[in-house]
Amino acid sequence: MLRIAFTVAPILFGIDKFFNVMVHWEKYLASWINDILPGTATTGMHIVGVVEIVAGLVVAIKPKFGAPLVAAWLLGIIINLLSLSGYYDVALRDFGLMLAALTLTRLAWAYSK
Repeated sequence: MLRIAFTVAPILFGIDKFFNVMVHWEKYLASWINDILPGTATTGMHIVGVVEIVAGLVVAIKPKFGAPLVAAWLLGIIINLLSLSGYYDVALRDFGLMLAALTLTRLAWAYSK
């Protein structure tokens, strides 16, 4: 179930970075990160979307590598949210997701062929 969740969720959220159906994603982007990303915040969110889609696909194909990638990506999101005042609840939720991704990592390492 973790493998399915960390395949589907990043792909769906990544696709939504292009359409902003679930939320207007740029509001979650800290200004210092926006400053280091090329182009506008929208362009930055498109880059983020591509990374998330790729991460979800890697989890689907090879969770041994994809799960730690998703965990690292979630850590980056947590750092972004903690530096952007007011989204501590979302950062806490993503911390829980990161722990789940690390759990999938341990399982994938233990049971991969």
